[in-house]
Order: sequence, then C-alpha cells, then structure tokens
Amino acid sequence: MSSLNTLSLPGRPQDTRVVVAMSGGVDSSVVAALLKEQGYDVIGITLQLYDHGEAVQAKGSCCAGQDIHDARRVAEELNIPHYVLDYEKRFASTVMEEFADSYLAGETPVPCVSCNQNIKFHDLLKTARELGAAALATGHYISSKLGPGGWELHGAADSERDQSYFLFATTRKQLELLRFPLGSLKKSETRALAHKFGLKVAEKSDSQDICFVPTGRYSQVIQRLRPDAVLPGDIVALDGEVLGRHDGIINYTIGQRRGLGIAASEPLFVVRLDAEHSRVVVGPRESLRSSKVWLRDLNWLGEGDFEKIPQKGLELKAKIRSTGAPQAATLRNQDGVAFVHLHEGEDGVSPGQACVFYDGTRILGGGWITRAEPVNQLSPDIAEHRAGDLEAATPVS
Repeated sequence: MSSLNTLSLPGRPQDTRVVVAMSGGVDSSVVAALLKEQGYDVIGITLQLYDHGEAVQAKGSCCAGQDIHDARRVAEELNIPHYVLDYEKRFASTVMEEFADSYLAGETPVPCVSCNQNIKFHDLLKTARELGAAALATGHYISSKLGPGGWELHGAADSERDQSYFLFATTRKQLELLRFPLGSLKKSETRALAHKFGLKVAEKSDSQDICFVPTGRYSQVIQRLRPDAVLPGDIVALDGEVLGRHDGIINYTIGQRRGLGIAASEPLFVVRLDAEHSRVVVGPRESLRSSKVWLRDLNWLGEGDFEKIPQKGLELKAKIRSTGAPQAATLRNQDGVAFVHLHEGEDGVSPGQACVFYDGTRILGGGWITRAEPVNQLSPDIAEHRAGDLEAATPVS
C-alpha cells in the first residue's frame, strides 16, 4: 500500500491535483502557495457570488470586486491555473433569498453557514471532482483528521480564529475530500508565510461583514429583496400590553435593548419576534434566559447514528453563538426531534441561529434553532405560539 502525502492522500504530491478555493484574502492565498511549494498540482478557483459592479468599491467583504482581482493576481504570482466561476444566481437564490425570508420570519440567520453548506462545499466540491482533483483545500481555520470511524472535524489551534461554528453542517462525505491546511496555524504565522512567499495580499485586512451586506445594514438588503414584505406593527409587553409601534421586525434582534423607542420604568429587551402578528415582544432581562433549545436539520458527525444516542441523552458542549464559549449541555432525541438542554442557560437565544456540538476539540455536528424555551413562563398567547412551533418542528433527517 502506498504511503500518504501531507494531505493524507495516496501518491506523491506532484501526482495529486488539488483545487484551492481562493477568495482573494491572505488565508486562501497562503494555502495555494503552501501546496504549490509542496509540489501539488494546484488549481485555483474563485466564486463570484454577487454583483461585481456593485461590489468593486466594497471593503471588508469577499468573493467579488477587488477580491476577485487579488485572487487572480496571486494565482499569476504562483504560476497556477485560475478560474472565476459565476455563481451569482445560485448564491442569490440559495443564500440571499433565504437570508431575507429568515429575517422576515423573525429569525436571526447565519448566511455564512448556508453558503458553505450549499455552495462552497457542494457546488465547488462537484467542480473539483470534475477537474479530476483529489481534494478541495480552503483557508478556513479548522482541522480535519482521520479517526477510527473516518474523517473528523476539530477546532483550530488558534481559538480566536476558529471557524468551526460556521462549518458544523459539513457532512462526512464532504470531509473525505476537504482539506484545511491552516488548522494548526495562528493568524500571525499565516501572515508570516504570506510575506515569505512574497504575496501582495500579505497585509490585506480580513473580511468583517456578511459579503452581500458590506455596510452592515441588513434591513436595507431585505427591503430591496422583499420590498412589500416589511410590515409595521406593535411593540408589546409579555402580558400583551401595547407599548408602542415599530416599522418592521427586521429592525430588531433578540436581546436588543437600545433603540426600542418606548418609555418604561425598567430596562426592556426584545424577547421574541412574532412574525405572524408583526409584533415585537419585550420584557425584563430575566425573560431572555433559555435552557431548552429545539433544533431542525441536524447534521451529526459523532459516533454512530444520532437516532441511537442513549435514552438519557448525550453529554457534550454546545455553542449558540460563533463568539461564545461552549457550555455543558445534554443532547436528546424526542420522537425524532432534536433538542438541547443547556445546563447554565443562555440569554437571547434566537430561532435561525446555529447550535453546534463539541466533544473537546472535536465538532460533533449541530442544527438550526427553531425555538428556545424560556426559564420564565411567558404570556398565554406566546405559549400557544410555542406549542405550534413544536408541532411544526422538523424531524431529524
């Protein structure tokens, strides 16, 4: 049996074709340079995901405008083939439209996960196979390694850069072809390598915003995509008392305190967004605390099948936000519906967010939050809404 190369693939690097997803940033550029230096047959591919003309002047984004130019220039410096694939329509229909609909439904979507799941790790993997590549390499800060049961996902060595939250939906089959060469590096080490290779993007700033919302104004994008769907409504207390009016629930997020435009004797926070009745529900800080979270579209990367986890549940760590720390939790399967009990509880849990599972450094998968059960009892009408959510919960697939 032939020995494995540095990408855990059989054969010599020079006999191994690898496609590198090049965004035009320093991370993916270093990946391409590293693999080229190691002797691999490297092909760079950049996805044009949204309107090139509108994005040329946008800073702090990716996959458009100047970034495409930077990716092409790096490929020229490395003397590797480079292709730009137009995925604007696919991106608009599977990521941007879904983003808008999710916000209008009162959720807090995470479009970067959807992009990885439905485009970068789906369509781009298909293209890599068509090009005869043995692997698709990216500049994500995460690690994959062969375990007893196959490929596993693990957090990055640089905890501040770790992107595991955004990659929880990666499937076992995808992991067989994906490689993450930066998983063992710190960002400072990546930049040092960029200088070593003489890359002109060595000091380029990292992307900060959602790529198609470079201004950070989500409501503007949603109003452009769904101009007739943003409706005004009432701001109400937990008991249903009307406290004021709003111009659209898309302007509010769970846990928000400032900018509510209402007078109250105590600080009030957005507790829930009732899209069906176009209401913003507010309450005191203690009403934000949740301990039980229901999930849909679970992606399981742990041992065995999720359906066969113990009746008492599985003890693990769970993360609700990309910037939060994982906390002790119990994952259970209730008649095909996954839910998580957060031992310490969490403030401001919103439908549409991801809940990601960990066992040490290993990512066990995760799912999308459909609802969170508050520690404190809510009003009868909201309790009725919660019950309807449970009936509509999506079984684990």
